[in-house]
Amino acid sequence: MDTLPEIDSASPLQFIVNASAGSSGAEATREVVEAALQAGGRQGELLFCHPAELSRISNQAATRAVATRTAVVAVGGDGTLNTVAQAAHAAGCAMGVVPRGTFNYFARTHGIPADPADAIRQLLRSTPAPVQVAGINDRVFLVNASVGLYPDLLEDREAYKARFGRSRWVAFVAACATLLRAQRRLHLHIEIGGKVRDTQTLTLFVGNNRLQLQQFGAEPEDTLSGTPGDGTMAALVLRPIGTLSMIGLILHGAMGRLGEAAGVERFEFEHLVVRPTVRQGRGSMKVAFDGEVTMLSAPLDFRVLAKPLYLLKP
Repeated sequence: MDTLPEIDSASPLQFIVNASAGSSGAEATREVVEAALQAGGRQGELLFCHPAELSRISNQAATRAVATRTAVVAVGGDGTLNTVAQAAHAAGCAMGVVPRGTFNYFARTHGIPADPADAIRQLLRSTPAPVQVAGINDRVFLVNASVGLYPDLLEDREAYKARFGRSRWVAFVAACATLLRAQRRLHLHIEIGGKVRDTQTLTLFVGNNRLQLQQFGAEPEDTLSGTPGDGTMAALVLRPIGTLSMIGLILHGAMGRLGEAAGVERFEFEHLVVRPTVRQGRGSMKVAFDGEVTMLSAPLDFRVLAKPLYLLKP
């Protein structure tokens, strides 16, 4: 039985706001948060920060939340949620979410409203509940992690958003552009459930969120106890394919039928180890998780973490 963190309603909630997330200004965010807190008779401390200081401030806020029996609240998109979740998971404090991103899969999965004011009002009536988080090496992720083509897709998407604005259509066009010029193959050694194999792939995508997999049309068959995000994770392996097949893949993805596309393999797992069979650079690999891209040392160790995240849910 999990020991849930206690929440003292008299202790100020620690709101961590990514000052660069979304199109709304910091002052507008402040007004929304303060109005909702006042209406709910609660106190909160707003911590505005830029991406470079987000990790440091999140860790400080999580430590303070444990000491004062309160929660940290992430205000932003998937990348902000991931950074705050790292700190909350390590400290063992409760975490709330006010989504401000484009897709918000984590928030939607757990019934958190997209409107910030509604999300805060619900948060004030919520209590901590354990939810599954996943790990890749020493990092936590909430929604997905990947190597190969998908990190390239995310980098291209951010470039398109900077030029054309933030919308789902911009994200879709960026994805098409990335897929149609896909060339680089990964040669991977995969270990899962005591079995090993070598494979060539354009991308390895690991999902910890059933909603996202459903929207892709790429849920794996339930071969293990539990489902992605609730006991297991899912892996999608995209084998090298030609340009015509890639166009078909884009169309299947747009229609939410990615699992029917040629060259896509799906399976469930609880623990997966991945290493390149051809040494690349100094043994590091470009990895994307929850919308952020970084370099991690191989081998990559994906696993369902035994320790949950304590999320404020209604």
